[in-house]
Amino acid sequence: MTDSSPAPARDPSDLTGMNPVDAKEYILQFISTLKLTEKKIHDLDGELARWNSRVELAKSRGAADLAQEAENQAEKIRTQQAALTGEAAELKIQIEKMRKQLPGLAARERSIDPDLLEQELLIAAGRLPGEEKQAETDRLFSKLEKDSAAEAALEALKAKIGKNPGGNL
Repeated sequence: MTDSSPAPARDPSDLTGMNPVDAKEYILQFISTLKLTEKKIHDLDGELARWNSRVELAKSRGAADLAQEAENQAEKIRTQQAALTGEAAELKIQIEKMRKQLPGLAARERSIDPDLLEQELLIAAGRLPGEEKQAETDRLFSKLEKDSAAEAALEALKAKIGKNPGGNL
């Protein structure tokens, strides 16, 4: 039996797996959303002030039904404002969390990719990527040949010295 429950939602403030440039752009989108939300809140302040003045005007004119309608509109605006204020507060928290992650992202980013460097060295040596084993074998044989040549030269020198023990070389 398979579990068909949805995967847990990813925390939008988690920047794991992003590079610093993409993370900064992502944060900038959140900041833009925050600024738009704050502008809406400000616009609603003006709207609320207008409806509050209408409530007062209706009350001063003795129009209780108009005053009630204006009060209902003002209450709708206060509800919208409260929701947007909560959203703005949450956005600020998320932005702060993301900003704190930026130094860590930059630190984790490798400045040199060792795998890419190895492939570039293979290509520079006249090999194709994927021929690492053959390159390693060639290096080992080269080392063995150098060691063998050094031993042969040493043996030749010893033999020469052995033939001419007290004399000049």
